[in-house]
Amino acid sequence: MARVNENYLKLPGSYLFSEIGRRVRDFSAQNPEAEIIRLGIGDVTLPIAPAIIEAMHKAVDEMGEKETFRGYAPDLGYDFLRNAIAENDYKSRGCDISADEIFVSDGAKCDCSNIQEIFSADSRIAVCDPVYPVYVDSNVMAGRCGEYDPEKQLWSNVIYMPCTAGNGFSPEFPKENPDLIYLCFPNNPTGATITRSRLQEWVDYANKTGAIILYDAAYEAYISQPDIPHSIYECDGARSCAIEFRSFSKNAGFTGVRLGFTVIPKELEADGVKVHPLWARRHGTKYNGAPYIIQRAGEAVYSEEGKKQLREQVSYYMNNAKCIYEGLRAAGYTVSGGENAPYIWLKTPDNMTSWEFFDYLLKRVNIVGTPGSGFGPSGEGYFRLTAFGTYENTVKAIERIKNMD
Repeated sequence: MARVNENYLKLPGSYLFSEIGRRVRDFSAQNPEAEIIRLGIGDVTLPIAPAIIEAMHKAVDEMGEKETFRGYAPDLGYDFLRNAIAENDYKSRGCDISADEIFVSDGAKCDCSNIQEIFSADSRIAVCDPVYPVYVDSNVMAGRCGEYDPEKQLWSNVIYMPCTAGNGFSPEFPKENPDLIYLCFPNNPTGATITRSRLQEWVDYANKTGAIILYDAAYEAYISQPDIPHSIYECDGARSCAIEFRSFSKNAGFTGVRLGFTVIPKELEADGVKVHPLWARRHGTKYNGAPYIIQRAGEAVYSEEGKKQLREQVSYYMNNAKCIYEGLRAAGYTVSGGENAPYIWLKTPDNMTSWEFFDYLLKRVNIVGTPGSGFGPSGEGYFRLTAFGTYENTVKAIERIKNMD
């Protein structure tokens, strides 16, 4: 008799953004005249930059000619893209990363979820709290997280690192030694960042304890301050303790196109075993490679015209972030983030829970955000807004909030 993986049955409720979508659909069905402004899920709104579209058109034409047609992509990625990534994202910043340490994929979300497969089932994970739900949920599915306490909203076998206003929403070293440490900076959901010196301390800690850092750098394009690292490999010793995930979704608008990559240095080991060939084996077995057309689009991200156009798009979204941040502060809210990240983290008013404030905003002023409790227990009493809307809708949304009774 067929049986299901019982770990899936342990997952509480629906995925955070699925629940948001359900509530918004229900409200829209009952209030079809409502003009809803969505500042919740971090989807982009600007079209893909012209330089990238041009490269995609050219690649499409190549696929229509016998001489230039491409079939299956190399499972680890085309050399032209991996070389462009190595030169522009790493070597230009003094990071010792080679093209054959880069694994091209269809996005950071999948890689952040799938990476746990190559580690022991009894590995202890440490996560920031609040945290991007995929880190925890994928380990629940693998059976690592123990039992869920619905009252505390905690898993028994997960090491939580609270990120609160008291520590600047940046984690402190855990009292227990984890095997795998998930870090995301600039952070989703809080928008917090980490200095190079502090990240160096995390690298030193991981090397000392034998842990591996799983570093999500999906939002590095939004960093503007010089002391904020764009990559963990800017730190000495990171090659022996860190895996980095990157995405083209937020820096280049590829949310509907799908492209990302993971970096695993060749000397990285877990219990004396090289990790690089394990991920290569997993990647080659379970993945057929990102499409040629999409990888050519990724290559265009690094062209001079592509870089220029994407800087303009990032500036557009960060102007939205400034609008949200300053507007909420003027309205009396306690806010953070929005300076080196496209997310604004605000404290809910009048002791409302996160979901109460979600419903309040949706029903009163037709604005959709993300409840902080959906990211973990330390997110309760907070709320996330994104800067990925249009400027016009962003301004309109903040005016609605400021004019609420």
